[in-house]
Amino acid sequence: MEYNFREASPNEIDQIWAILDKAIERRKAEGSEQWQDGYPNMEVVRNDISKQAGYVLTEKDQIVGYVAVLVNDEPAYDNIEGKWLSTGDFVVIHRVGIAESHLGRGLARQMLEHIARFAAERNIHSIKADTNFDNPAMIRTFENAGYVYCGEVLLRGKSRRAYEKVLHN
Repeated sequence: MEYNFREASPNEIDQIWAILDKAIERRKAEGSEQWQDGYPNMEVVRNDISKQAGYVLTEKDQIVGYVAVLVNDEPAYDNIEGKWLSTGDFVVIHRVGIAESHLGRGLARQMLEHIARFAAERNIHSIKADTNFDNPAMIRTFENAGYVYCGEVLLRGKSRRAYEKVLHN
């Protein structure tokens, strides 16, 4: 199947939110604390899109995945308990969500590959991300995609696992 990765548009907020809302429910059903504090919410997605940081993975005309992709925009990463692999410009990944109908197809990994191209096109050689300690699926996705565990960062008062992938030319 052919998937397309592109910037999200404001008229897609409802479709994107439906994906994230289901992901929030899945996290809760799995017993995770991640995304159980009112974040993310529709306003966060609206803000991503207004900052041109919201990206979707589509299959034909259907949105099957969402991610926020920012450049040098995560102040919490300045205070890592541990050590990043690199300094300098970096791409940040937040709010990865895959449509319920498309789980188990490796689409989160595919989005990470698109994000690596996004970074390379901008001559940025580092991608940083974080996830909850109780999100084994995302931890596996990062590790299988070559991301390295670098330590812990504090976001919204909670400690999270921090990962980095350094891209080589």
